[in-house]
Amino acid sequence: MRARRTYVAWPWGVMAAAVARLLYRVRTSGREHFPAQGGVVLVANHLSYVDVVALQLACPRPLRYLAYRGPTTPTWFDWVFRQAGVITVSDQNPYEGVRRAIQAVSAGEVVCLFPEGRISRTGQLMEIKRGFELIARRAQVPVVPAAVDGLWGSIFSFAGNRYVWKSPRLMPTPVFVAFGAPLAPAAADPWAVRRALLDLGAAAFAERPKLRRHLGREVVRALARQPRRVVLIDRTAERRPVSAAQLLAAAAVLSRRLRRLPEKRVGIVLPPGAGATIANLATLCSGKVPVNLNFTAGPGAIQSALRAGEIGAVLSATAMRGKLPHFPWPERTLDLRTEIAAAGGKAAMLPWLMAAWLLPNQWVAALLGLPREGGDAEAALLFTSGSAGEPKGVVLTHRNLLANCEQVSSMSILPGGCCMLGCLPLFHSFGFTVTLWYPLLRGTGLVTVPSPLDTRKMIEAIREEGVTTLIGAPTFLRPLLKKAEPGDLRSLDLVVAGGERLPEDLERGFLERFHLPIYQGYGLTETAPVANLNQPAPPITTETAGPQEGRRTGTVGRLLPGMTARLRDPETGAEVSLEATGILCLRGANVFPGYLGDEARTRAALPDGWFVTGDLGHFDADGFLTIAGRLARFSKIGGEMVPHGTIEQAIADAFALDQSEGPAVVVVGLPDVAKGESLAVLATVDLPADQLRERLAAAGLPNLWLPRLIRRVERIPVLGSGKLDLAACRELARARAD
Repeated sequence: MRARRTYVAWPWGVMAAAVARLLYRVRTSGREHFPAQGGVVLVANHLSYVDVVALQLACPRPLRYLAYRGPTTPTWFDWVFRQAGVITVSDQNPYEGVRRAIQAVSAGEVVCLFPEGRISRTGQLMEIKRGFELIARRAQVPVVPAAVDGLWGSIFSFAGNRYVWKSPRLMPTPVFVAFGAPLAPAAADPWAVRRALLDLGAAAFAERPKLRRHLGREVVRALARQPRRVVLIDRTAERRPVSAAQLLAAAAVLSRRLRRLPEKRVGIVLPPGAGATIANLATLCSGKVPVNLNFTAGPGAIQSALRAGEIGAVLSATAMRGKLPHFPWPERTLDLRTEIAAAGGKAAMLPWLMAAWLLPNQWVAALLGLPREGGDAEAALLFTSGSAGEPKGVVLTHRNLLANCEQVSSMSILPGGCCMLGCLPLFHSFGFTVTLWYPLLRGTGLVTVPSPLDTRKMIEAIREEGVTTLIGAPTFLRPLLKKAEPGDLRSLDLVVAGGERLPEDLERGFLERFHLPIYQGYGLTETAPVANLNQPAPPITTETAGPQEGRRTGTVGRLLPGMTARLRDPETGAEVSLEATGILCLRGANVFPGYLGDEARTRAALPDGWFVTGDLGHFDADGFLTIAGRLARFSKIGGEMVPHGTIEQAIADAFALDQSEGPAVVVVGLPDVAKGESLAVLATVDLPADQLRERLAAAGLPNLWLPRLIRRVERIPVLGSGKLDLAACRELARARAD
């Protein structure tokens, strides 16, 4: 007998729908995919308790939900379930609920279920559990995937590591529901559904109204909301706290000066600190594009960047010019202090200080002439590190940077109350987004030191300022193992590493010495930069909640919300399953539109709208991504892909190499007539060939992986970003081979 659809006629349900429409502004896409009649299994992501409301408001047909009824579920839920026509599944007789669901879809109804099995408390897509396949295949009905975006952060989600007890949204919440094309019953397995939900989640995230805004305007508004707040503590020379109002006023005055420049882009050569923050914000507010130049690169690379970016003026400081005598300074090199003084100095800043204190934040942004929308317009230009070749100019839009800050914020890993150490150079995309724009937009505290190589200053800043979050590349974190005492880092509760692979010994050393796990992330300049991130496991705050993983050792975490992925065979380019190993391709609102003035490279990187990262990786069933390494860091020997990073780690372990002062060993591939490539080892210590091969063989490495050439060098070439300079390493290996 067909179940009575009380959820349609129920008057309280009609009233609830009317109230829901006042609270949520639901927009949709893909409704044309939804079958007009016949049974359907609808599967969706699950981020909040009101997902069911959004789905019903968006769906063109009435929904019945499949829900778990556990022993701790309150009894009054039974009445709600009955009134809403919910099909329950219990521990005592789970198949009964599945049988009723099969009957419902066989009778032509739409049954909606959440294949994750529970609300995600991480904000990311969890494991896709089986069960929906059985219903679809027994009833021979299609599976329609759907993604709901916009409800994470509401009081009904676990954003901020708690339900309900957070500030409610005062304005109607914009929600977007994306429906996908129906999947045939035989093709609807967990991997196919995961891929569909990731694609739809990225499409729904891209519709967020915030992403159309102007980055400079959003930062100015955030500063004007809390003018008293200390936004950063600059420890470049002496300790200097800077309030939001002071930063805004200085940037506003300087922006008036920069408007006169004829060029579209302005170069910036400054270390992390108040000066660099003011320079970047002022450049944006002047309608120009900031270009933080890599002052650790050679003069040729810098001149190439100046030409490519058509940069005629550079903002810097007198002290910085003294430290960089070989930098190819252009004729129009502007001193930051001098320019602010020329624009009126403190007298000119006073009206802006008053505006920040007295006027609504929207008015302050309007006084600066900042547009409401930035969208796909260029907001910044960064040059890649050039670790594998010539640096490329990466154009990042307002949408890219706002999206990445929004994605990181949704993870709850960097809450507003945390205090970050800003030591990464701003020409490094990790430092540019996460330790420059993110703190200004989200209100996190920031303590800056001028260089990540100055370990002593980093330790002093952490100890004296009570820094809670340390973000850096593994190269910059390693010296802390030798130079920091456990008490120096006692205020830290979070360490995040990115920019390069996290070595096992460094991760282990931090845990043993400081009792701090390192949360590894993954990203590229082209993804603005964060794409994946491990995070702390969310706490269990209710009786019905089970444990959920936020971090998995050896992986770079799950994809950020709003991102989706494909894997392609490195030989053929054909798409492979997400569980197989292939070249990682990414899509999302944070992915760049292309390289500056280089259509050929842009087409190669974005051949069909998917960004080809050049990294090999695979996903596990829980969505965690493991990066095997860059394709450039593999050698094709005898038809087999040989990973350089694995061999480097094996050598470091076999000889107990000390890498606290920098990398001690690197493996590169050299041309070989017989096998295509051969392996060469560069090391800063003596590695006897016989011992090396013997120990690597004892560690289980195949004969094919044993290096043929071993050379000692004074140092391993490293870029200013902390990454290996692979181009220089290969050139050095070739020279030593000759």
